[in-house]
Amino acid sequence: MDAVMLAVIGAVLLLLGGVAVATGVLPAADALAIGDRVWPILLFVVAVTIVAELGARAGVFDSVAARLARLSRGRVIVLWLMIVVFATVVTAFLSLDTTAVLLTPVVVAVARANRLAPLPFAFATVWLANTASLFLPVSNLTNLLAAHRLGELDALGFLALLGPSAVIATLVTVAFLWWTNRRDLRGRFTPGHPPRVPDPTLLRISAAVLVVMMPLLVIGIPPWMPALGAAIALTVVFAWRSPRALRWALVPWQLVVFASGLFLAVGAAESLGSGALLAAAAGRGEDLLSLWQVAGVGLLGANVVNNLPAYLALESAAGSPVRLAALLIGVNAGPLITPWASLATLLWHQRLHAVGVDVPWRRYVLLGLVVAPVTVALAVLPLALR
Repeated sequence: MDAVMLAVIGAVLLLLGGVAVATGVLPAADALAIGDRVWPILLFVVAVTIVAELGARAGVFDSVAARLARLSRGRVIVLWLMIVVFATVVTAFLSLDTTAVLLTPVVVAVARANRLAPLPFAFATVWLANTASLFLPVSNLTNLLAAHRLGELDALGFLALLGPSAVIATLVTVAFLWWTNRRDLRGRFTPGHPPRVPDPTLLRISAAVLVVMMPLLVIGIPPWMPALGAAIALTVVFAWRSPRALRWALVPWQLVVFASGLFLAVGAAESLGSGALLAAAAGRGEDLLSLWQVAGVGLLGANVVNNLPAYLALESAAGSPVRLAALLIGVNAGPLITPWASLATLLWHQRLHAVGVDVPWRRYVLLGLVVAPVTVALAVLPLALR
């Protein structure tokens, strides 16, 4: 699914949503309520995407990855673990799509520069883009939706609810990644030359903007505010230092169209009574088996369709905060089996194809069939112990 296809699907969904409003299937008041709910979320997505794209163009990610290679002192496993931590932090603060789109080619370039196999590093970015997206509301679009559902739950409250599960999901993922790639992660390497930085001033300013923005995302103010401020600041800096980098393509309008249409379509489906059927599938209760049930339905829905529509369809059936957290575990940490289970995985594959890395999908699916259920099942345990 490329950007054009994403926009086409979004336009069709918007059209169907418009028809639903025009025919009264989706009351206009409900459509306005959906718009009021999602505009801050979409604004954040646009702003943080611009920040991440401009930061990457300034060389921030390349510079950090090259420094990690030097700090590893030529030990492959140390470099890989540092990349794992880097991917986790980027996912937590800048969203899973940033990790999939911008960090993937960076870690592949670092692996090649140091004559290492790229796939262990590439698999780390895509798996952690999904499983490490449970830490903060800004880590995933589904989290932002859930935080709104939970009464504008702030970052610390979200972390208190899902933090232990996020840690477990991340550690399980890392353990599986190490085990399946342990032969390629042995030994030592001679660090290659760091990438050339065309504009050190632009790099330093961009890095400073990112460093300032990230803690502001978790102090309790609406995330779109610091993200928008950072996007404006970087736009001004690039207009001064590198105006040619400022293009309309920086704005992820295809994702905005897709998400907007999806919100309306799901709202219309709920008006037609889809909620009752999904509620029966998701079950009820907050015991361990019930939480595994809602998480498992989320995992299944994400891998059959996609994690965003799976979350939207099951959100009202989740009910309580603990059950909603279990659903998030299913739709965030579960999309590791099919290529279309999350948009991040599709974007990851596009970036790998662009840099000439072949993805063995058979291996990806088979590994996902093992790691996804185990990760989700173990990550749910802290919720049952609350």
